[in-house]
Amino acid sequence: GAPLSLTLAEPVWKQLSGSNLTPKDITEVDRDYMPGLMCIRDMDADTKAFAAMDMAFSTPSAAGQEVLLSNRYRRVTAENRNEYVKLALNYRLHEFDQAVAAVREGISGVVPVPLFSLFTGYELETMVCGSPDIPIHLLKSVATYKGVEATSPLVSWFWAVMEEFSITERSLFLRFVWGRTRLPRSIADFRGRDFVLQILDKYQPPDDFLPESYTCFFLLKMPRYTSKQVLRDKLRYAIHFCKSIDTDEYARVNLPTGDGANSESSEYQDSVIESEQEHNIEFSTGGGSGVPPPPPPPPQGGGG
Repeated sequence: GAPLSLTLAEPVWKQLSGSNLTPKDITEVDRDYMPGLMCIRDMDADTKAFAAMDMAFSTPSAAGQEVLLSNRYRRVTAENRNEYVKLALNYRLHEFDQAVAAVREGISGVVPVPLFSLFTGYELETMVCGSPDIPIHLLKSVATYKGVEATSPLVSWFWAVMEEFSITERSLFLRFVWGRTRLPRSIADFRGRDFVLQILDKYQPPDDFLPESYTCFFLLKMPRYTSKQVLRDKLRYAIHFCKSIDTDEYARVNLPTGDGANSESSEYQDSVIESEQEHNIEFSTGGGSGVPPPPPPPPQGGGG
């Protein structure tokens, strides 16, 4: 039931499911490749234009290396351009066939590979890696509460803040409380593991303290914050700056890439660091397991 943080391109999952790739799949990973090929195919048959272009009869691989497509031709000409387009497209469509076959062979020792054909590439990815969208209703359905009622304003603030978080921030939150970046696919895949939100009154004054997490127990401990804004600010600071439960950066480098991803987190961190430097506050990235570094001390003093 535990999702894996595998950052694989969509066409790879499609091949793992046993489906053949199409030119559209190439565009998913290399947006300019197909338009470039079509441009060559549709060019006027001007010998001088092709000579001036002086284009080698090769194509760049996904790794950026030039691959010779034929021993017969050295340059693309008006006469051989259709053959060039055909060979280049065929190479890119089957570039990873051998690698994917090796992965499928390895998986066959655990799961019957023929069953993969029952799913699309996206469905297969979701089963292996969990939902990339991190639906809050799914997390909420497995939540339990300690020290607070489920109907209390504090709990409502918490879930409202989670709904407002971007996908990247939701991934950071999961990394903070669970050491992973995606949720399982369904409630059944949690295998009885509940997300626990515990409110403690020992933190006084509460707004001076940050939340704590215990990733082994999927547990978040929070002070009894006095407002939604305070809760949002403290939680955002914690998820962006706590690295002690991800010292090898495994979860951080596997953040989703759909909405700004790592750059969004970096921009937030940079803005906080700049603010601290303006106020001559020493910035620290230390902290105990699941405990973020201390935030800038409030004007009235105190710490957390």
